[in-house]
Amino acid sequence: MTLNTNKSPNSLIHESSPYLLQHAYNPVNWLPFTDKAFEQARKENKPVLISIGYSACHWCHVMEHESFEDQAVADLMNQSFINIKVDREERSDVDMLYMQAVQMMTGQGGWPLNCFVLPDGRPFYGGTYFRKEQWMSILQNLADVYEKDPEKVMEYATQLTNGIKKAELITTRNTGETSVDRSLLRNSVSKWKERMDNEEGGPNRSPKFPLPSNYQFLLRYAMLEEDSFLLEQVNTTLTKMAFGGINDQLHGGFSRYSTDMIWKVPHFEKMLYDNSQLASLYTEAFLLTKNDLYREVANSILDFVEAEWYHADGYFYSAYDADSDGEEGKYYVWTENDLKDLLGDDFELFSKYYEINAKGYWEHGNYILMRSENSSNLLTELGLTKVELTSKIKACKAVLIQESKSRLKPGLDDKTITSWNAMMCTAYAKAYLAMGNKKHKTIALNSMAFMLRELSQKDGKLYRTFKNGKSKIDGFLEDYAFVIEALMAVYLISQDEAYLIRAKELCELSLDLFHNEESDLLYYTAKHASVLIARTTETSDNVVPASNSQMALNLFQLGRYFDDTSWTSRAERMLSKITEEMKNYGAGYSNWACLALNLTFPMKEVVIVGNNVDEILGKLYQHGRTNTIFAVAVKPSELPLVKDRFVANETKIYVCENNTCQLPVTSAEEAMAYLH
Repeated sequence: MTLNTNKSPNSLIHESSPYLLQHAYNPVNWLPFTDKAFEQARKENKPVLISIGYSACHWCHVMEHESFEDQAVADLMNQSFINIKVDREERSDVDMLYMQAVQMMTGQGGWPLNCFVLPDGRPFYGGTYFRKEQWMSILQNLADVYEKDPEKVMEYATQLTNGIKKAELITTRNTGETSVDRSLLRNSVSKWKERMDNEEGGPNRSPKFPLPSNYQFLLRYAMLEEDSFLLEQVNTTLTKMAFGGINDQLHGGFSRYSTDMIWKVPHFEKMLYDNSQLASLYTEAFLLTKNDLYREVANSILDFVEAEWYHADGYFYSAYDADSDGEEGKYYVWTENDLKDLLGDDFELFSKYYEINAKGYWEHGNYILMRSENSSNLLTELGLTKVELTSKIKACKAVLIQESKSRLKPGLDDKTITSWNAMMCTAYAKAYLAMGNKKHKTIALNSMAFMLRELSQKDGKLYRTFKNGKSKIDGFLEDYAFVIEALMAVYLISQDEAYLIRAKELCELSLDLFHNEESDLLYYTAKHASVLIARTTETSDNVVPASNSQMALNLFQLGRYFDDTSWTSRAERMLSKITEEMKNYGAGYSNWACLALNLTFPMKEVVIVGNNVDEILGKLYQHGRTNTIFAVAVKPSELPLVKDRFVANETKIYVCENNTCQLPVTSAEEAMAYLH
């Protein structure tokens, strides 16, 4: 490697993204993604490299070290290309577009994502991680072709761009709509069951991602359909994930995915979007099954986020890196000798509880902590009560947590992403409703106050990111969708209708900003945004549910709150565009399937007005039901579900279904009888 001895920064030094700042001292003349960068490309008649990653990405770091820090590589890049660095979390619109292009070209995608485009943004070559020798060869070949045969490059770029636009039209104008009914869901789940791992949970392949919306749907479906096989599958998955190495047994919080079949070896980066959704999932699983393990896991995630990623001003940080001190996972793993030295006589107990054996062994003498599934046998073997075992394990963990303070922590991505913060706000609100911890309510309210104060523009639009006291980048549909969801959750825990009104206003704004004249589905980017080569429509539920599926759920719920059938009908039409895909691959459309449950199974509305609303709401919420909408009021209201139902100094609870309400009752216990 030719080391870079030039320590003067490139243009990324003025950015706030931790990922971009990591590259600010590369010898590559990196530019941020702006119109100015493409103007320079046109002026100099050079192709553009758009290199996309994120701060917690292990292979992004590897490629940076091997290639972007190398002076010879940088010279080749600077001579023949305009080089743009993109943080995929800030500019998810750019990532989405060029990920689609690379997947069309190569059949696969991932990060780092490297896409070569014309000065007008049309892509012509791309891939993911490249070793240094490969990278230099690609750079030289592309530079030669662009110089000697530009017509060939432009022809391919035109074909590829047309392919992207054609795929977009197929997505948004799908006319092969299927009616939404229970048979559709049964067929989808039947095919899905064939791809399940019945021993270890999750899919029957690796790597295994803990896709929360998948198990949220499967759990609800299993309860509604009384499908004992599926309920057992979900229970196996949630338990194995909770006991596995993917769940940080010491500090709390989940890593992005497991590299193996048994949830053992994680890809060690931790993301806010995963942990927010998993906290909500385990909270709901506890509500519906009353399994104390799920309550324990939900609280562990929320405690981790509060301790590590929550700022007192009300916002959350984004991620922890996979690496620390230059090694992936170094912060989290332990050698047997270290554990013996630190734990002394308690090592034997700890080693049995956390699989310091062949099962928990990773590599290079290191073990990944995994919780034993036979803790009940340990009580007999060690002659301990459950309370004694719990106390001893807690003491051991305290020793290791103290020791870990001397270790170098993984890098923190301290930017704030609006949609991820909204999902975390929702998780704390749901946790308060389910478990009654007032600390969770306080955090949810503080989080929403921050979003309304710092992530909202004067005209009501949302920003995408916040860092160092500054908000920037116009929000995408994803940001609006999850903030609306969070507003509805905060409305319930506060009984303040102003949050619900704001949710309605944001929904109306979204329908305008992201409107597609050709479809009920919404674009990912707003109509006033910088124009990319195509506006894309996000429909597939992935590690984060699709922005369109969440907006459809919002439209359904707000339509019920405000008695607006145009919104509930639109939600159903949006879903009808996706039914063919859902039928064939349910795992990719599980958030949509949650909407299908609302439309195909009986939906109850529970209205609580008057005194003690918070207490009664908690009891009824904790009763554990799916397909239920709660409405609350502590004063007179014009909200259609509540209007004319408030009586001063009285408590009234209405349970309704299909526009028919039972006689009002005054206690949670009486209302529960209607909910069976």
